[in-house]
Amino acid sequence: MTIHYEKDDQNIVTLTIDQPGKPVNVLNEAFFAELQPALERFAADPSAAGLILASAKHTFVAGGDLDAIFQMSDPQATFALVEGFKALIRRMETLGRPAAAALNGTALGGGFELALACHYRVALDDPRIKFGLPEVNLGLLPGGGGLTRLVRLLGLQAAFPYLTEGTQVSPQEALKAGLIHDLAASRAELMEKARAWILANPQAAQPWDQKGYKIPGGDPTRPAVAQVISVAPAMMLEKTSGNYPAPEAILAAMVDGALVDFETACRIESRAFARLATGQVAKNIIQSTWYQLNAINDGNSRPRGIEPQETRKVGILGAGLMGHGIAYVSALAGIAVVLKDVSQEKADAGKALVEKILDGRLKQGKLSEAEKQAVLERIQPTAAAADLQGCDLIIEAVFENRELKARVTREAEAQIGEQAVFGSNTSTLPITGLAAQSARPQNFIGIHFFSPVHKMRLVEIIKGQQTSPRTLAKAFDFVMKIKKTPIVVNDSRGFYTSRVFTTYVNEGLALLTEGQPARAIESAAVLAGMPVGPLAVADEVNLGLALHIRQQTFQDLAAEGKSLPRIPADDVLERMVTLEQRPGKAQGAGFYEYPAGGKKFLWPRLAELFPPAKAKLPLRELTDRLMFLQALETVRCYSEGVIESVGDANIGSIFGWGFAPFQGGTLQFINAYGLPAFIARSHELAAAYGERFAPPELLARMAAENKQFA
Repeated sequence: MTIHYEKDDQNIVTLTIDQPGKPVNVLNEAFFAELQPALERFAADPSAAGLILASAKHTFVAGGDLDAIFQMSDPQATFALVEGFKALIRRMETLGRPAAAALNGTALGGGFELALACHYRVALDDPRIKFGLPEVNLGLLPGGGGLTRLVRLLGLQAAFPYLTEGTQVSPQEALKAGLIHDLAASRAELMEKARAWILANPQAAQPWDQKGYKIPGGDPTRPAVAQVISVAPAMMLEKTSGNYPAPEAILAAMVDGALVDFETACRIESRAFARLATGQVAKNIIQSTWYQLNAINDGNSRPRGIEPQETRKVGILGAGLMGHGIAYVSALAGIAVVLKDVSQEKADAGKALVEKILDGRLKQGKLSEAEKQAVLERIQPTAAAADLQGCDLIIEAVFENRELKARVTREAEAQIGEQAVFGSNTSTLPITGLAAQSARPQNFIGIHFFSPVHKMRLVEIIKGQQTSPRTLAKAFDFVMKIKKTPIVVNDSRGFYTSRVFTTYVNEGLALLTEGQPARAIESAAVLAGMPVGPLAVADEVNLGLALHIRQQTFQDLAAEGKSLPRIPADDVLERMVTLEQRPGKAQGAGFYEYPAGGKKFLWPRLAELFPPAKAKLPLRELTDRLMFLQALETVRCYSEGVIESVGDANIGSIFGWGFAPFQGGTLQFINAYGLPAFIARSHELAAAYGERFAPPELLARMAAENKQFA
């Protein structure tokens, strides 16, 4: 039984939601099947004074059943389904008797929509609890009446961030915003307040069902509101580049719904939900950022049968850009940190950078002064290798130089125990080669963070040829403890993320050498869904570093008796760094100019260095070259066993370098495009621009077997 019906001695009915076999309550067919007779029983009982919706679990209701939503394919059937749910909860709020929601825990999405249908909402005063309508983050909109009710509760402008950005708030914030009516200190008080309100309000009605109701702030015909609405689409388009239909659909449903009666507004909302839920973008986003991300967080890539590996004290070698960021996330997670550099001064400077990040969080109200000091006290800056004693994990974050990494590896291993794990934060150098300098290669692993560490969610864990399962488990558990998302890959030059990301940058540079305008290249990338263009991201990564890595690769392969063909990007990097002395953003000069206090702009001399071609490529040609190459290189990594999981590939591409989230990741991009069509287009690009666009054999085999990446 999902819903438990109970009437007390005050004739107040409590419907307690407790779905069997699930850690949280969700809105699904079983829930609706029991809610309807429960409401009919309540409506048929003239003595029933009011209704309380409560939960037996630690949350209220987590949301709608995403499994069911993901399977939706018929817009008409989807419309009918959500209209049925709305009719049910609409009956609850129009019975003429009070309904209260006792929010003992988090209520998101459909769960909060259910609460909004109640006349009164009281919540536990616990900052860990969250309320909101985050459907937009999954490519959807609130389809259970939440959009319509929130606009009528708060007004168009106030509802905007909750609906178009998925803003979530704590109970205190929700009370201040008018989303809930009261707070309670305990479960007992929660129920007491709900009962007291019901007894004091025997004929409750929603504001929008009362005579004379007007939308707070005015409807879209009010000049001030109309002025805001008129600029909103342009602002939204600037953010989404037209790739995300949900925010635009939400805005349209908000405005159109505010011009009509409640029931008509709900139908507008349902139609919009049906279009989004059955569309490809929502499928892509749910597939990657829900199913595949949850599989990663559930430890699908972690070795089986190994006990949890706790990290108590981590030593970080190098207090610079990456090192101080790793120190910050580690100390924030409660881990003791030894932050080592070549001098005490440099180590202290690294800790000072950590304090700067903490000060930012302090100003935002995300931590207290006491919490800030507690984090800082966990970090010991030092220049002495002996201070690494007692560390059970070492993370090397020094410059991408093989000899330097070998030296700090030997120095650290002399101080730590035989069971301690050594992780390298290298982004390109093969782990097996670095592990050759280790006394315990079975304990050596790659732990590749992304910059800036405190903001980027992904960590790429790289297994060397001798890396043991215990070492992998240790690294995986550490990444989870610091609240990052781990993907696991096998050793290869550039691993997965750097290898594929580099193709994006290199193709942008190739287009530049072909005479395609820099502005067109950058715009095409952004319109395709990338966060920034290849030239801008090359500046941020640093052209000097990219050139150094490329030169290191040439040297390493030459030492192995191999050769690496030059590509157009090599000439561009050498010219920009060596001849023009424009190594990137950090130095204030790269493909872009970075005026102090001003907005960056493309370096005017680019057109002189790379003369425009007579024929400009169409937008589709530019975007396809930039996007297809990333997808094709991912397939090569997958077929070579560099990356073993489709989910790791997709999440790695989205979280690692910002591959268009609406596409669902590099491999989901192929699924959505359609494998036969993708192969055909790849052949066209290969014929026009070279073998790098040739589809790997794996794709032909999958197409013949009618398979997708799953």
